Amino acid sequence: MRSNILLTIILAIVLAGALPKNVVEAQNCGCAANLCCSQYGYCGTGNAYCGQGCKQGPCYSSPTPTTPSGSGSVADIVTPAFFNGIINQAAASCAGKNFYTRNAFLSAVNSYPQFGKLGSAEASKREIAAFFAHVTHETGHFCYIEEINGASQDYCDETNTQYPCNPNKKYFGRGPLQLTWNYNYGAAGGANNFDGLNSPETVANDPVVSFKTALWFWMTNVRPVVTQGFGATIRAINGAVECNGGNSGAVQARIGYYTDYCNQFGVAPGDNLSC
Repeated sequence: MRSNILLTIILAIVLAGALPKNVVEAQNCGCAANLCCSQYGYCGTGNAYCGQGCKQGPCYSSPTPTTPSGSGSVADIVTPAFFNGIINQAAASCAGKNFYTRNAFLSAVNSYPQFGKLGSAEASKREIAAFFAHVTHETGHFCYIEEINGASQDYCDETNTQYPCNPNKKYFGRGPLQLTWNYNYGAAGGANNFDGLNSPETVANDPVVSFKTALWFWMTNVRPVVTQGFGATIRAINGAVECNGGNSGAVQARIGYYTDYCNQFGVAPGDNLSC
């Protein structure tokens, strides 16, 4: 009897020693930022967690996708035909014609892997359709890199001490979603490794950075309301100017692009289209 008990204790010690360190059971992942979620749904560090099959966290290789297989990748949805169908409507003389590219967009998406991933194929496609609807409207089918007559506008919020304006720079609209204001340039720069306050023109000179700022603004300000309907995304982007009768023509133009892109993606546009 004593030998059986001793054997059980030794076996338990051996098994415990075989387990990797920093093990914390996690249902549906949800690990701390410095831990990996293993292919079996446990949090920890080391090859057993961050190696093959790692689902999220500081994985050694690309994490295993956790979105439904039916949702597809952003690249599968934003095909060359779709992207070119927008930009080909811009005149040859447009500055954006040789600036915005599908490759630059997809490169920027790598920094925002949750974009276009809303848990279902339909919801994901609606988000992508909404993003490109606003981009189409803001840039005139990728014609404009910078806001028309933007240099004459004052977009400096001097009360914002976290992102103080450089008196020699202008923070007018630039990029796919026409990034404006010093606080947006400062925050977008910090998130995307460029000096937004002292070099805001980077948004108009580097197409990948340009798309990154648009995705940063989207994920920060628009993504939280995207499931409330397209109208909520209009309000998040330009509601103070366009909603509640401010500019019904602009609102209808955005809705028109959105419904068109939803049709191209084969999904219903959903409810609450207007703001």
